[in-house]
Amino acid sequence: MSHRNGRGIIEMPGLIAHPGQIWLAVEPVDRRHGMDGLSMAVQQSLGHSPCAGSAFVFGHRAGNRIKVWVWDGAGVW
Repeated sequence: MSHRNGRGIIEMPGLIAHPGQIWLAVEPVDRRHGMDGLSMAVQQSLGHSPCAGSAFVFGHRAGNRIKVWVWDGAGVW
């Protein structure tokens, strides 16, 4: 369940509020790739561990949608 805080920002309890870093993949990624494919893209293209607490942002060829990938220690959001 989401709610608004006093500043008008929607908060969603249980989600990672502040990832350590946010990385943007500049090359388009096929969004049909599952978690394994995105994990591989994080490791090979960005050179980071997908489980390090950072957020990773992927776009696709049309450029009108993104996928944000965050590991919270128990799974991927």
